[in-house]
Amino acid sequence: MIPRILLDTAPIPDSDKELKLYIHGKDYSIDISGEGELMSSRVHGSEKALAELTCEKISKRIRPRILIGGLGMGFTLSAALQYLGPEAHVVVSELVPKVVDWNRGPLGLEAGNPLEDKRVEVIIGDVAKIIRNERQGFDAILLDVDNGPDGLTHENNDWLYSVPGLNASRLALKAGGILAVWSAGPDVRFAKRLRQNGFWVEEKVVHAHGIKGGKCVIWIAERN
Repeated sequence: MIPRILLDTAPIPDSDKELKLYIHGKDYSIDISGEGELMSSRVHGSEKALAELTCEKISKRIRPRILIGGLGMGFTLSAALQYLGPEAHVVVSELVPKVVDWNRGPLGLEAGNPLEDKRVEVIIGDVAKIIRNERQGFDAILLDVDNGPDGLTHENNDWLYSVPGLNASRLALKAGGILAVWSAGPDVRFAKRLRQNGFWVEEKVVHAHGIKGGKCVIWIAERN
């Protein structure tokens, strides 16, 4: 049997939890203490879909600027870069510094080393702070934070999905901008909040791995 080897751990800021990086054969995974596996290099179809569904709507814009909240294993970022032209600017906000280190190290090859792309700017910190400080600055905001509207790793992430958080995201988007949100499952109340806060909403159900695996939900919310 191939052993599952712990490579590193990373404390989550302002939390009593930590992330754990494992390797199992050729596959990497990140667990959260007390909750089990959070993400895996084996299964990343929904992370790619988050970028693809969003970027196809803005790819023809001149010098598009997007914000990705949550680097993860880099698959969303990698897919976004493939859709966007050479003049794009992609801001990635990651709360846990070691996740960035892992993506510059062992995880980089899995996603095609997207952090080496000159179009990418990495900011270590809370994506909520970036959103609060922007006014019509982004063509799209992609949130892959926690398990979606039901926070898991960081209680402060709940703000992103609240009425004030959605209002802030709307103000941070340009006219016709896209707020895309990944979730482990459906949430009728969240979809309602999106519509009530000035978004036209599509709800997409995608598989975790291509046409296989568990189903996730992605909301594509266009600013009215």
